[in-house]
Amino acid sequence: MTSAIARLDSADETHVWGARLGALLAAGDVVVLTGGLGAGKTTLTQGIAEGLGVRGPITSPTFVIARIHPSLVGGPALVHVDAYRLGGPDELDDLDLDADIAVSVTVVEWGAGMAEALATEHLEIVLEPDATGEARRATLLPTGDRFETLVGELSQDA
Repeated sequence: MTSAIARLDSADETHVWGARLGALLAAGDVVVLTGGLGAGKTTLTQGIAEGLGVRGPITSPTFVIARIHPSLVGGPALVHVDAYRLGGPDELDDLDLDADIAVSVTVVEWGAGMAEALATEHLEIVLEPDATGEARRATLLPTGDRFETLVGELSQDA
């Protein structure tokens, strides 16, 4: 597994970078977002949604756990999950995400240690804000050839 790091200097840059990522994602892709409160997970997801061309608004699904955002451009829907309130992989499994996984892009906030089982190939992005809280470092941890290639494409576009 080859990791890559992107420095994102603002919330706007995080959004734009997410849109670039979203334009590279395809049906069946799973992205796991890791980072503390305020790290930029939802901002990144908003960018991914823009890149995918799905219906919004994109807000944190903390209390509803998961939202499906249909495509406006004939592409895959976005399944946006917030696993913060889930007790473990069994509760994530209870959401029956696998029913939509092949035809959607699935983004799971707070999903580390739980969401990786949704697909053998996936991308984990660890977001770490700097001391100002404005800039952040995104560490990309691809699992599988599909995401190794995707990370390479995303790095070339930078």
